[in-house]
Amino acid sequence: MPRAPHLPERPERVVVLALDGVYTFDLGIPSRILGAADGRYEVLVCTADGRPVRTDGGFTLTPDHGPGILATADTVVVAAVAPDRVTAPPSAPVLAALAQVRPGARLVSICTGAFVLAAAGLLDGRRATTHWRLAGLFGRMFPQVDLDPDVLFVDDGSVLTSAGAASGVDVCLHLVREDHGSELANTVARRCVVPPFREGGQAQYIDQPVPEPGAASTAATRAWALEHLDEPLTLAGLAAHARMSLRTFARRFRHEVGVSPGRWLTQQRVARARHLLESSDLPVDQVAGRVGFATGASLRRHLHASIGVSPQTYRRTFQSAH
Repeated sequence: MPRAPHLPERPERVVVLALDGVYTFDLGIPSRILGAADGRYEVLVCTADGRPVRTDGGFTLTPDHGPGILATADTVVVAAVAPDRVTAPPSAPVLAALAQVRPGARLVSICTGAFVLAAAGLLDGRRATTHWRLAGLFGRMFPQVDLDPDVLFVDDGSVLTSAGAASGVDVCLHLVREDHGSELANTVARRCVVPPFREGGQAQYIDQPVPEPGAASTAATRAWALEHLDEPLTLAGLAAHARMSLRTFARRFRHEVGVSPGRWLTQQRVARARHLLESSDLPVDQVAGRVGFATGASLRRHLHASIGVSPQTYRRTFQSAH
C-alpha cells in the first residue's frame, strides 16, 4: 500500500553505503534523484569502516561518514560494485556495518548491491533482482532468494532491489512516488531529465532496443497514444498510425519498449489514473473515462493488480495530509 505523503519534521535520512570498487554513476543516483525531491530526503554517504574506497572511475572516494551513520538511516542504499567484486563474500567490516541498520529501515540495492544484501542474509525468502548478466551467478550463490532476472526493479515491501545502472534511477523515482505521490516524482523526473515512469515489471534486457537501420520506430505512435489515452485504442489502430502491419508493429514495439503494446497502454493508463486520483476530486468513474478504462470497475481491477489497493483507498492515502 502506498505511503501517505507528508511533510516530516525532518527529511527522511537515506544513507548510501559505498564499497570498494563502487561504480561512481550508481553511487550518485540517490543523491541526484532523491536530492531533487524538494527537501524530502537527506542523502548521506558512508563506507563500511569510515576509510576511503576505490571507485571504478580511477580515483579514491573519501566519505563524510563512517558506518555508525547507518544506525540512524530510514533507508539504506547499497550501491553497485564491479562484477569481479561480488564472487567473494563481503568482508567482516561490511557485514558489521549492515548489522547496524536498525529494524524497520528500508533497504535498497542498485545492480550488484543485491549480492551484498543476499550475502548478509537480508534477501532470504524474498523476491529480488539484479543485472541480467549476473543472474545465473546470483542464482547459484543464493538459491534461497527468489530471483526475478527479467525486471527493472522489485519492490518487496521494506526491501527493494534493482537491475543495471539506469534502473537505479527507476527505483529511486519509485521511492519518491510511493512516499510522496506521482506529482512530486514527475517533477523530480523533469528536473533530472529522465523518464518519469518505467514500471518495475518491465523487461530489463531488450534484444533490440534501437530499430534496425532504415526501420521505422514506434516512438511517434507511443507519443500519439499518450495524447489519446481516453480513446479506445486498439493494436490495429496503433499499427495503422505507425503505418506498419500488425505483426511488424507488435514485434518492433516489444523490441523498443520491452513489453507488449497492450501492457504498455495499461501501465500508462494506471499511471495517469494515479495522478488524477492524487490531484483531483473527480469521481472514480470519470477518472476511468479520462484514462481510457471503460468503467470504474475496470480501473479498480487494474489499480488493484498494480499496487494492491482500490481507487478510494489510494485517494484517501494521498489526500489525507491535505
